[in-house]
Amino acid sequence: MSLLVIGSLALDTIETPFGKAEYTLGGSATFISTTASYFVDGVRLVGIVGTDFPAEEIEFLKSKGINTSGLEISKTKKTFHWHGRYHTDMNNRDSITTELNAFEDFNPTIPESFKDSEFVCLGNVNPEIQKKVIRQLINPKFIMIDTMNFWIEGKLDALKETMKLVDMMVINDSEVKMLAEENNLLLAAKKIFSMGPKMMIIKKGEHGALLITKNFLFSVPAFLLEQVFDPTGAGDTFAGGFMGWLTKTKDVSPANLKLAIVYGSVMASLAVEQFSLDGIRHLTKERIMKRFTEFRDLTHFETVSL
Repeated sequence: MSLLVIGSLALDTIETPFGKAEYTLGGSATFISTTASYFVDGVRLVGIVGTDFPAEEIEFLKSKGINTSGLEISKTKKTFHWHGRYHTDMNNRDSITTELNAFEDFNPTIPESFKDSEFVCLGNVNPEIQKKVIRQLINPKFIMIDTMNFWIEGKLDALKETMKLVDMMVINDSEVKMLAEENNLLLAAKKIFSMGPKMMIIKKGEHGALLITKNFLFSVPAFLLEQVFDPTGAGDTFAGGFMGWLTKTKDVSPANLKLAIVYGSVMASLAVEQFSLDGIRHLTKERIMKRFTEFRDLTHFETVSL
């Protein structure tokens, strides 16, 4: 049950109405791999960090059973650093600083022992890098990529080439419309399916997420929380829960895809309750299943006759 995770590892400075955390652990690969580790052992992580990346955070990743033999440590540059400030509604944010540092040199070569990975989660990185990774793999069973408006606007041709090679795409609702040049989500999804992916998860922020395939549609709400401390990494945590469950079960049937999107939503809702990874650093199975039950109760209803 092998899951390969590719993406960024970062030291973030986060400001929200609830406080500020400086140079705290972040990055897409960090959130995805940590979350997935609650579902499957031996998550295979590929990324790059800098000279300032805390050794104790590498030990933390290892303590979650994550295989870090694909983690490169730059000898000359610092770790990718992002400084963001969230507005009061927590839906909008300002990027104060983005320093790529070592991540600017990220050009992954997949270790031989990782090339047989069955499930692959490619975080939000340059689609040319995503394609390069895919080309190094041996017969993967399921590939999911994340993307964003930056790549749609700046690397569209490369993104379309990568999309031909994947099973699923994760993207937010405004980016779906941008990529497909279509304002209706269902029509936009059909256009994107013609570009390669067989299915799609559309992230809708505080309004939940939508799973669309060529054959069915499934919607899950966002969990209602009294306070959201830090939404950074929520989408990556969602991806980690989703791919973690699929890898654990090796089942991509419609019924199991629905369970996977619920587990993704469960993990994202736990992550945003604290800064950085603190919401998911030391979870228990009981805590995860309690939130899963709360999600189920939120959406369950009985069939009755008129």
